[in-house]
Amino acid sequence: MGIQERKEREGERRRQQIIVAARRVFSSKSLNKATMEDIAREAELSPGTIYLYFKNKDELYASLSLRILQYLLIRLQHVNSEKNETPEKRYASLTRAMIDVYEFDPIILISMFNLQTSETLKTLSPGLLSEIKKLACKSIEEIAVIFKQGDNGEVLTEYNRSLFAEIFWSLFSGVVLFQESKKSILGEEKVFLKKTLQTAFEIFGYGIKDTTLTQNK
Repeated sequence: MGIQERKEREGERRRQQIIVAARRVFSSKSLNKATMEDIAREAELSPGTIYLYFKNKDELYASLSLRILQYLLIRLQHVNSEKNETPEKRYASLTRAMIDVYEFDPIILISMFNLQTSETLKTLSPGLLSEIKKLACKSIEEIAVIFKQGDNGEVLTEYNRSLFAEIFWSLFSGVVLFQESKKSILGEEKVFLKKTLQTAFEIFGYGIKDTTLTQNK
């Protein structure tokens, strides 16, 4: 291994060390209350070292989204690679994948949703913002592919399947964020997020089926 490659690996290892520490800090404190000094202490590094890898707290917060977006894209691509013969089976695989994405890392997923509705995106470096946008758009595209109605590639004639994908994504993020807000008010024992997500996905699936039947009359 050359010196340059060794430096790159060490840099990536240190970067991941900081991200892991940031996840812990952001999970125990809100974005507003957490500081770079808190993250440095958690990572057992100096604040100056943190700033070598991330220009500010917002940049570090946003970097957490990349991990969950990468996993989301992998799961969606896996759904589209499966040999599901019917729209119902494809949709069932999609809903299982989305619940799996939530269970993979709820804290980072919620951070990503909060990021999408904040002013933080405007402060990010062009490279990081571009990567987040690219992964998000690819994920929506993969969901749109799942909403085809047959093996011949037909789609719902009166609706753009990308619109279906965006509505489905909005449903997913809305339920997760609403249940998270309930947790802070009512307590965790009063929140049944997985069951709520499954019910919401079932209702959405019924709506798609009814729409298809209406168009085929």
